[in-house]
Amino acid sequence: MTNQSMLTMSNKLTIAEVFSWIFGIIVFEIGIVNMFWGNDALFGVFIFLLSFVYFLPVNLLLHKLVGRTIPYMPLVKVLLAMFIIWASVGVGELFDKIAMMQADL
Repeated sequence: MTNQSMLTMSNKLTIAEVFSWIFGIIVFEIGIVNMFWGNDALFGVFIFLLSFVYFLPVNLLLHKLVGRTIPYMPLVKVLLAMFIIWASVGVGELFDKIAMMQADL
């Protein structure tokens, strides 16, 4: 893929990219909550770092550095999203941490 085609692609924002940005912001916030409330800050850092997969500039940077993209990236993002939701809500007890956060404020 040439730089010109990447520039023309970046000018068009698709629905999938909008959802990717929205989910990336949500996961970013989940990571922050897990970092500062509860007893598993490293899990929060892990989720925080995973959120960057959903931001388009990070994907373009990876493509620029490596020269290739991850094959089946939409499928990888969906599977990763399912893991993040399962880990945050089920195992990470996100709602309990949000309650602790609200009690601190």
